[in-house]
Amino acid sequence: MINRRTIDMLLLCSTLSLMTCIEVHAQQKPNVVFFLVDDLGQRDVGCFGSQFYETPAIDQLANEGMLFDNAYSTCHVCSPSRASILTGKYPARTNLTEWLGGRPEKEYEKLHHGEKLTALPDDEQTLAETLHKHGYATANYGKAHLKKDPKTYGFDEAITGWVRSYYHPFGNEYDKTLPGKKGDYYTDKLTDAAIDFIQRNKDKPFFVHLEHFSVHDPIQGRKDLVQKYEKKLATMPDQEGPDYILEPNPDGPAISGDKLKSLEGNDTSTLHQNERVWWVKQKQDNVEFAGMVEATDDSLGRIRAKLKELGLEENTIIIFTADNGGMAASNQYRGINHSREALNSQFASSNLPLRGAKGWNYEGGIRVPLIVHWPGEIQPHSTSHAIVTGTDYYPTLLEMLNLPGLPDQHLDGKSFVPALKAEDYDRGPIYWHFPHYSNHGFQSPGGAIRSGRYKLLEYYENGTVQLFDLHNDIGERNDLAESQPEIAQKLKKMLHAWRDEVDAKMPYPKTTTSKPAPGSRVISSTNNRMPADVEKFAPGWKIRNCGGPAMKAGLRQKWQTRSNVLLTHPRSPDAPCVLSHAVEIPAGKMTALQFAVNNHPKGNWTLVVRIDGNEVLKKSIEGSKWQEFRFDLTKHAGKTIKIELENRASDWSFEAAYWNRIELVD
Repeated sequence: MINRRTIDMLLLCSTLSLMTCIEVHAQQKPNVVFFLVDDLGQRDVGCFGSQFYETPAIDQLANEGMLFDNAYSTCHVCSPSRASILTGKYPARTNLTEWLGGRPEKEYEKLHHGEKLTALPDDEQTLAETLHKHGYATANYGKAHLKKDPKTYGFDEAITGWVRSYYHPFGNEYDKTLPGKKGDYYTDKLTDAAIDFIQRNKDKPFFVHLEHFSVHDPIQGRKDLVQKYEKKLATMPDQEGPDYILEPNPDGPAISGDKLKSLEGNDTSTLHQNERVWWVKQKQDNVEFAGMVEATDDSLGRIRAKLKELGLEENTIIIFTADNGGMAASNQYRGINHSREALNSQFASSNLPLRGAKGWNYEGGIRVPLIVHWPGEIQPHSTSHAIVTGTDYYPTLLEMLNLPGLPDQHLDGKSFVPALKAEDYDRGPIYWHFPHYSNHGFQSPGGAIRSGRYKLLEYYENGTVQLFDLHNDIGERNDLAESQPEIAQKLKKMLHAWRDEVDAKMPYPKTTTSKPAPGSRVISSTNNRMPADVEKFAPGWKIRNCGGPAMKAGLRQKWQTRSNVLLTHPRSPDAPCVLSHAVEIPAGKMTALQFAVNNHPKGNWTLVVRIDGNEVLKKSIEGSKWQEFRFDLTKHAGKTIKIELENRASDWSFEAAYWNRIELVD
């Protein structure tokens, strides 16, 4: 029988144990979830103004946290921006200034690209490494895109790679790290992995760097959500204005309105390249993209639900942002004389009222959504107009976590904790430097500075500058460079001084003897492996004119659900890649030619089939799905015929043809 003294002792022990647990929980460092979305424009989110995409979880985060309406990425493309978040340094300082592996140099470009690095520098102490040293469990899931295994720069776990399809199989890099089954959606599976990490590390501080590949192309929405937005779009009134506009290169002769109108009607890649104009989407009406946005929103909602379930919600900092602006301009040049389905696969969204898109230094390319949730420390449902950029997260998080700063590391970052606490905060000027031509426009390489209300852009081909007052002209349509030359000159001087300070590498003119800079991507127009690869893939077949500016041709072990796939690419817009075979058709039996083809998600191509020089098929290959072809050759029985299969350019970007089986069958 338990006496009163024993009961009192048990109660005392229980009380002391409970007090110890409470004290341990109170002393535990805050967790961090850095929720980074790829290619999400600021205006793609409900709380930032979207009327089409529905983002209830993101909007709820803003209601409970602080929304920043002047947040920027340090670059208009991904890898440099991501590196800045992890290093606290501008891309120009680390010399990681372009996405990896980068756009190849093209013949029409007047300048060589600037020298650049092709991986995250080894001597950087990343944010992940610093948090790891302070006892944090660290994980990187999604699109790291810094050329190295994230486990080499501070992450305990990593599930990263390039997504070829949002529906399983996602891509070879994920076969082992993110196993799934038919019908699984990538964004959902990546969220499962992040939730699992949180569950396993709930008893110690953790840093989850969730770098969603979504909403980057291939533009493939989750099917249930696509159906939802198809119904929604059908009930909406038509939006006013054009679906797309042509955006000219400002670093060149002005193009008249009549000339632009003419170019709209003459939609060919060569002409538009020569005139340096590019299509930009003006409406948010892409149902596939809408399905991607809401699936990403679901991910945030699921993670917050898990944090609440585990009792971690009040001790977890969440930062929600994007790596650059929205893809309103296609990745590689795409015209608009295509089906709605094809256009939805090439142009993601509209950034209006912001000008431009991913790949440009206009606001549409660099202004990003930012929401910070810091329970108990900031005023819920608040908005900050403070200017913030990607270098600033490193010192800000260290201060939020009460950890010592590393000013020699996050050299270009400035903590915006005062802004989070609604105190006076002046970040000072922010800068951009992109000494390359972009995949998303025929614009010149260039840089920019924002200081207060003013923003100056400088282009490196001809030295053109533009000046905008963002307080009164967020759409950057009223160039003040001539009317306010003193301000333009002051900002230009500041930009040049900053470039000198960080030792920014510049592009330089092409000459008869000049060579590309170190780090440049130069694609040969020939592929010495191709004859052997073709013979292995389809014995007896020959190949000519295989080349192309961006795609590495050759055999693939697996691509888009099929094994043993051959990739070809035209040598030029006018020189198709041709597979050919002189074959004797057996007498007295039925014979057919059979093969399957596919295209790259970013571009279409034209299939032409010739028999003895006669064209028997010409078809545009679109939609990124396998298509089967069969041609009856029985009428040629007893004869030797020449079969030619052409991979012909439609425009001139990602004209890759994927072949699966080329065979004669009975």
